[in-house]
Amino acid sequence: MDPHAHPGPVAASLAARRMAWETEHLSPLAAQSDGGERPVAEEDCGLRSPLQRDRDRIVHSKAFRRLKHKTQVFVAPEGDHYRTRLTHTLEVTQIARTVARALRLNEDLTEAIGLGHDLGHPPFGHIGEEVLDICLRERFDRGFRHYEHSLRVVDHLERDGTGLNLTTDVRDGIVCHSGRAPQPRTLEGRIVRLVDRVAYINHDIDDALRAGVLAEADLPTDAIAVLGETGSVRIDRLVHDLVEHAAVAGDIVQGPEAGEAMLALRTFMFENVYLGPRAQREHEKVERVVRTLFEHYCALPGGPPDGGGAPEADLPTRITDYLAGMTDRYCIRTFEELAVPESLAY
Repeated sequence: MDPHAHPGPVAASLAARRMAWETEHLSPLAAQSDGGERPVAEEDCGLRSPLQRDRDRIVHSKAFRRLKHKTQVFVAPEGDHYRTRLTHTLEVTQIARTVARALRLNEDLTEAIGLGHDLGHPPFGHIGEEVLDICLRERFDRGFRHYEHSLRVVDHLERDGTGLNLTTDVRDGIVCHSGRAPQPRTLEGRIVRLVDRVAYINHDIDDALRAGVLAEADLPTDAIAVLGETGSVRIDRLVHDLVEHAAVAGDIVQGPEAGEAMLALRTFMFENVYLGPRAQREHEKVERVVRTLFEHYCALPGGPPDGGGAPEADLPTRITDYLAGMTDRYCIRTFEELAVPESLAY
């Protein structure tokens, strides 16, 4: 028997109970659990809200599974304890849910956006994103931004081209999570946007210390004095600061002291890690790999294998879909197949 056509007593009453609970317990500023419209209308589930279904679709997607083999900061790090794009995603989502709960906002929306925000990241982290952007601008006069591609993944590339059919609020939060994008329309989306920065700054410091790229004494003294000596302490203080100031402002904002200290850490990380000497050496390697594959697929009569991500798209879009979807190791293996003679391959 179809449970949607003939729901049981739990499913038949759950939506009304959920709405009553949200009316009583959530802030008037919280987003609704219907999440807004879907690109294609569909019947609701009796046991899950539309936002919970969005979360589940993201977690079960191919792009989400690939995140475990995509770089966060360090390319092919030696050791098992460095962040990947997947662990970063989970850390952002966990912190963002804490903030949403404290502010009585919609945790399900916050979670769905957090889990989906980096689905469009290419291999090799921000270095890979920059190289792919340069290649596209040089040859096709168009750019690449991972947050825009994350929306393309959920709208067009998953489910063999039909997309995940996510709700408007989740799609908006995904495409607007970067500081280079417009502000998200919901407070839940704005939480993920700010917490993404809170998470990556502090977790990347932790990984840089583990890798020997930084020493504790290198960190900016004033910022550390404000936020704390360890990553967990800094995150805790930033979260407390955020919820207290946001509750007063009715928006997702930081206090001036904490905000300035976090900005100082971010500036320090760009100068010493993201754009530092080691990153520059990695950049040269990544550029050689990504550019070689990019030029190879441009030269192929049919473009990338299997028509690229979406066969009906134009050539630069299909190349972008295919390259951005690669994991680090698949990208390296494909490069080696092109660059290393068979007689030398092991």
